[in-house]
Amino acid sequence: MNYTNHLNIKSWAEADRPREKFATKGKGSLSDAELIAILLGSGNRGETAVELAKRMLSSVDNNLNSLGKLDLEQLQKFKGVGEAKAITIAAAMELARRRKDGGIIKKRKITQSNDAFEEIEEVLCDLSHEEFWVLLLNRSNQVIEKKNVSSGGVSGTVADAKMIFKPAIEKLASSIILCHNHPSGNLKASSADLALTKKLVLAGKNLDIAVLDHIIVGNDAYLSFADEGLM
Repeated sequence: MNYTNHLNIKSWAEADRPREKFATKGKGSLSDAELIAILLGSGNRGETAVELAKRMLSSVDNNLNSLGKLDLEQLQKFKGVGEAKAITIAAAMELARRRKDGGIIKKRKITQSNDAFEEIEEVLCDLSHEEFWVLLLNRSNQVIEKKNVSSGGVSGTVADAKMIFKPAIEKLASSIILCHNHPSGNLKASSADLALTKKLVLAGKNLDIAVLDHIIVGNDAYLSFADEGLM
């Protein structure tokens, strides 16, 4: 066989190389064979990684499910696929299977203050010191993430506006809910709590990130600033 016509991937135009294509055009631009070629890393004397991947797919009628059923011994029958490459491919197929089995985790939707309390109580209700958290919400009022902003002592914690809005900006949150606890169980909002809330509501308006509520957790109960008209 004449191998001179089979160029190494490094000889290809940069836009045609799987890794470069992935980085510049995104994963959706790659074919199944190109994605498998990235796992392979290299081909053999007669084939590039992409050509080898195409031959592997062709052997199972281009069916990824069938490829995923091949064991290590069967994968190693392809020239250029040793144990390490076979394990890499099998591991990728197993991850894909687990991802499918895992399904999509449903995000909690916040429609009232009690929803926010139920989302945050597990991290705040039993603490012996104060912590400040923020719930990040998308446009549908679903929780993107809950983020610890600060931890303090028995009587207070420092809540910095920059630290509160930083994760909201990074996660492209549309709105947030402020949350902190009172270890004493006293649910009365302090003058500092009220002043901070007003400050953050104003800052949120400037950033186009609405501050929907401020929840104070004490033991198994809570106070909602929004419910009490304190926003």
